[in-house]
Amino acid sequence: MAGEKDLQILLKSMKPEHNSGDYVFCKVDKLGNLNLDEVEMFFKEKEAITLILKKEIAEKLKFEYSMTMSWITLSVHSSLEAVGLTAAFSKALSDNGISCNVVAAFYHDHIFVGKKDTEKAMQILKSF
Repeated sequence: MAGEKDLQILLKSMKPEHNSGDYVFCKVDKLGNLNLDEVEMFFKEKEAITLILKKEIAEKLKFEYSMTMSWITLSVHSSLEAVGLTAAFSKALSDNGISCNVVAAFYHDHIFVGKKDTEKAMQILKSF
């Protein structure tokens, strides 16, 4: 099934969901012996591999991180070809002083915001 492309439909039906837990971004040079079941997401960049994982896993593995984040998933199935969704919600968050880090996966968009901004971000995202 193809994802939705119409921006107005996406904005009206994005239904943000807050995933429980505290999440952090870390970096490693190699995946090595990491248990990938403990890693929520990873992305290979030329400098290092970025890991997104629960804070307690990062601490158990003694990985460094700079901030604790909340993970919000837009439950609408957005098309990878959709235009304007990321711009719309990131501008709304930015206008309210909230930084966001976005991961677009096959079915959904995932937004990471600072833990202290979770409630405000959810209110803003629900207002669409």
